[in-house]
Amino acid sequence: MTDHTLLRIDSSARLENSISRDLVDEIANKFADATVITRDLARDPLPQIDEGFVTITKGAAAEDLSQSQRDMLALSDTLIDELKAADTIVIGLPVYNFGVPSGLKAWIDLVARAGVTFSYTEQGPKGMLTGKRVIIAMASGGTEANSAIDFATPYLRHVLGFMGLTEVELVHADRLAIDAEATVASARAQVAALAA
Repeated sequence: MTDHTLLRIDSSARLENSISRDLVDEIANKFADATVITRDLARDPLPQIDEGFVTITKGAAAEDLSQSQRDMLALSDTLIDELKAADTIVIGLPVYNFGVPSGLKAWIDLVARAGVTFSYTEQGPKGMLTGKRVIIAMASGGTEANSAIDFATPYLRHVLGFMGLTEVELVHADRLAIDAEATVASARAQVAALAA
């Protein structure tokens, strides 16, 4: 697959023996000829947004920004550039306490920027990142995907769609605490069925 760029986002706190990382590996291997951009949110954690960053997004003049604000803005721009460059985005999503990991939430807060990745119009919000494919590799002990207690995958789908990323596929290993072997086998079958 020439001239194809894949953005790989890992968010598992487990650096070893992580099912979501393993699934992301298998998905990325389907795009063997792609240029891969890797963003590991556990090995290289992102800062939480703060008042200074919120001020930037509310239209502060460039000359009025502190060095800290400039640094945060530059980081946000880099993360958004990675998204813009990608044709396919693969997100490892371990479910922690029914939601997304804090590192992944920090990434979302830095890339969801009004006027950059979405805009507000008279017809409502409009996503500005379009024409990209997203594959989510979800892993959880017992929070089944799209169940009443799954607040992670619906939230991630929603915020991605808010930015225009509406072509989202889900691979799930969501019963690891119940039957790990069968759950992993099912997830690997889902990966095998993905078109590259």
